[in-house]
Amino acid sequence: MQQLKTTVVKDTCNPEWNEELTLYVTNVNIPILLTVTDKDTFTVDDNMGDAEIDLKPYLQCVKMELSDLPEGHIVKKVQQDRTNCLAEESSCIWKNDKLIQEMTLRLRNVKSGEITVEIGWVTLPDSKGLSQVEF
Repeated sequence: MQQLKTTVVKDTCNPEWNEELTLYVTNVNIPILLTVTDKDTFTVDDNMGDAEIDLKPYLQCVKMELSDLPEGHIVKKVQQDRTNCLAEESSCIWKNDKLIQEMTLRLRNVKSGEITVEIGWVTLPDSKGLSQVEF
């Protein structure tokens, strides 16, 4: 299992990362697990919640192989329900000449909390089915 970490954002209850991470995906049927933790110096880091990203709705749009859409064109809307971690409706949008999905995820295993992410898909040449998701 591949793990990526963001930088630590100090002294805030509402951190903003604005980082781009690249995750190599070998099985699109397995959701991406995001875990939010605090950073403790002398003790074990505390779990602040987690959420899953289901790639399947987004990949349905990617498989359409769309191009040259108007900026901001909504290709698909994904509704929140009990089977996903969406806090609100999510959209697959044409942005900066590529298809992305913007989503706000409700953190699980914690009293409250949300995280906003944007994902994009990049197919690697000669990847033999291995591709990557950008956050």
